[in-house]
Amino acid sequence: MNKLPQITLAFWVMKICATTLGETAGDLLSMTLDIGYAMSSLLLISVFLVTLVSQLYSRRYHPMLYWLVILSTSTAGTTMSDFMDRTLGLGYAMGSALLIGILMLTFALWRLSGNPLDVSRIRNRGGELFYWVAILFSNTLGTALGDYLADDSGLGFAGGALLIGSAIALVAAARYWTKISGVVLFWIAFVLTRPFGATLGDVLTKSHEKGGLDFGTVGSSLVLGGVLLVLVLMATYYQRREPQRVAELS
Repeated sequence: MNKLPQITLAFWVMKICATTLGETAGDLLSMTLDIGYAMSSLLLISVFLVTLVSQLYSRRYHPMLYWLVILSTSTAGTTMSDFMDRTLGLGYAMGSALLIGILMLTFALWRLSGNPLDVSRIRNRGGELFYWVAILFSNTLGTALGDYLADDSGLGFAGGALLIGSAIALVAAARYWTKISGVVLFWIAFVLTRPFGATLGDVLTKSHEKGGLDFGTVGSSLVLGGVLLVLVLMATYYQRREPQRVAELS
């Protein structure tokens, strides 16, 4: 019943693309269209629930559906984080600390449920549900961390993206050259790719005066959406080709 993709380089490229798109699309709704953080969060959480139910009740891995859920967690995470940090006035540091606690609680409950945290061993609906809850809060945490690095730390958008990119590179190196648990490294990388996407999204959308490239939320979202769509269609093609290739080899 494993309905999740294999963890390859292509997976991480698509994850970064989806999280960057989540940042720009979330900002497009809440700020460019002026819907507001609270209303945008409610709207996007509703989209997340619809896609999540479809994913949970599907019988096999569908790349398009899977990445729609990832994208919905990313966009919802953007507006949820902004609502906590800005509308509620928690600030990026406090918001990040709170979300770290929620994510750790999610992992603890997941472990106590008896379901493995190893994503390659998720075989039932209960484990998959914990997986998606962890992804939702990890993407929300990533937005808060990205905003903290870009704004409060003084690094700026490009500096924050460079720092997080370096941290991701260290995690990748640790996967091959240390004995640190692959499960732990996977979730560290999963969390880190979100602030990397958040800061990269800000680099694309913010004005030149703020250190960005000034592509705007609309232009950036369209380009990123097109790139992600091409990657998902390629994944769908190769998934359909795999049974035929195996049959030819046998």
